[in-house]
Amino acid sequence: MGLALPAESSSLRNTIHREAVAVAAAEPALAAWMHEAVVNQRNLASALAQLIAVAVSGSRDEKTVTRRIAERAYRDDPSLIEIATLDLRAPLDRDPACPGPLHVLLHFKGYIALQAYRISHRLWESGRTEFARELHGRITQALHVSIHPSVTIGSALFIDHGTGITIGEGVVIGEDVSMLQEVTLSSSPEGQAGAPRIGRGVLLSAGAIVLGNVDIGDFAKIGAGSLVLASVPSGYTAVGVPARLVGRASDARPALSMDQSLP
Repeated sequence: MGLALPAESSSLRNTIHREAVAVAAAEPALAAWMHEAVVNQRNLASALAQLIAVAVSGSRDEKTVTRRIAERAYRDDPSLIEIATLDLRAPLDRDPACPGPLHVLLHFKGYIALQAYRISHRLWESGRTEFARELHGRITQALHVSIHPSVTIGSALFIDHGTGITIGEGVVIGEDVSMLQEVTLSSSPEGQAGAPRIGRGVLLSAGAIVLGNVDIGDFAKIGAGSLVLASVPSGYTAVGVPARLVGRASDARPALSMDQSLP
């Protein structure tokens, strides 16, 4: 999947703005927050910078610094907003219970944690590793989603629920991946070199653990609570502790359907 066109980001932002105005009118108790988070923001980049700053908490000065760092990242690298648009569309396309893009922006903590990670990753890549680690620590503490800033993640990742996600140093994740709560992707505790590489369109079910220098092939499915210690071929399902292959996935695109049933 290529990057979204700038017009798509603008269109999505306009939809979010309309939804926020409607919520503010219908629920006066939320009006001030709707204006602070969305209505008074210039664009999606401005709204995301504000929401990331609020999410990481800290003092007023710390929030101001975080917001400025995020705003500069979006200004210097517009592709971050194009990717944020694809990330936002992922739950809209894959979660039938999702009421709309405003809900994703304000209430899907996996989404805002992912956008904060993308800022920390850019800082990491540019040599600002200490601030990247600091941002990583704050978002982990605030949202219980830990994504090391060295991690490489493709566009349109959907983190459903979000609590307990741990993605360790050096992990690589492809495009269009979906994962549920309590997923762990990390190097082997025995010190084996290398970290997991997750292919495109993979579904990582709740509580799945993938450890070590292994490859999870494109469009594979990892069952809930499984412990994966060996590579999984493209299109296959792995379940159990330790995980074993149980055949090809019943759905050609498991991350899009979010079907956690076994073949």
